[in-house]
Amino acid sequence: MNELPLPTAADVLSAATRLASHAALTPVLRSRELDALSGARLAFKAEHLQRGGAFKFRGACNAVMALAPEQAAYGVVTHSSGNHGAALALAARLRGIACHVVVPEGAVAAKLANIVRHGATLWRCAPTIAAREQLCAQVQAETGARVVHPYADAQVMAGQGTAALELLGTDGPFDVLVVPVGGGGLAAGTALALRAYAPTTRLVLAEPSGAADTAASLAAGALRLEFTPDTVCDGLRGTLGAPNFAVLRAAGAEVITVDDAATVQAMRLLWQITKQVVEPSSAIALAAVLAEPARFAGQRIGLVLSGGNVDLDALPWRPA
Repeated sequence: MNELPLPTAADVLSAATRLASHAALTPVLRSRELDALSGARLAFKAEHLQRGGAFKFRGACNAVMALAPEQAAYGVVTHSSGNHGAALALAARLRGIACHVVVPEGAVAAKLANIVRHGATLWRCAPTIAAREQLCAQVQAETGARVVHPYADAQVMAGQGTAALELLGTDGPFDVLVVPVGGGGLAAGTALALRAYAPTTRLVLAEPSGAADTAASLAAGALRLEFTPDTVCDGLRGTLGAPNFAVLRAAGAEVITVDDAATVQAMRLLWQITKQVVEPSSAIALAAVLAEPARFAGQRIGLVLSGGNVDLDALPWRPA
């Protein structure tokens, strides 16, 4: 992990400038039917339509484009279950530098295909955080590449915060913003954007009940990472980063934990009603709102649909 200071709202603004010619300005979607189901007014930031199919491109591209030329020449390396690796590979290709991605066995095939398509070199390891980090460090030592951590990196967090910054600018104000949380890159970046530009907007994090380390950590006031992830949300299996925790704790972020059955149902709703292909790690934001309707009743809610890289050969439901 890079030893960097915590990012600030100014870093989010700098990232927005850096990304202006690279990232897509994704649309905001609405649905009268989902408003009626939730009892709230919902605005979905469609980051599944971002380059690379996920919000991850924002943070990865910001980190790559911020590198000094002498460091960029050695390329970049990361570990990723899929979306961050594909995003970093795409960003590296845009800058014309090498990219190495350590991937765990069992990663979603569609996401691995995205990484390879963008020209990165794959390195496979056991499906544990320790194995990922060990092999990532080995590749870094052998190549001199800059480690761009999937979420615990200041430039990555700042880049992810630009999604909320755009949503606030085009469709705010909101009473609440709801975003998925795994390692905490999107969550922390969103917290930074809210702190500076919408301080009265509450931040609610949607987390799988089978990987609820953020909920446990915020409740305890210290990182609680002793768990084995068990969730269909493959993009949310990472443990909460220490700098991400610090940002989220300072922001007073709330957490709603959601079981996989509710997440899959929300995913089906989004596919059926909005006609949008989103992955479980994305649909969990809607699942959290539907799980606690009284908390959101009558309010203006912004939700980030974080990604749409679905393995169509392994959908989490049976054909009708």
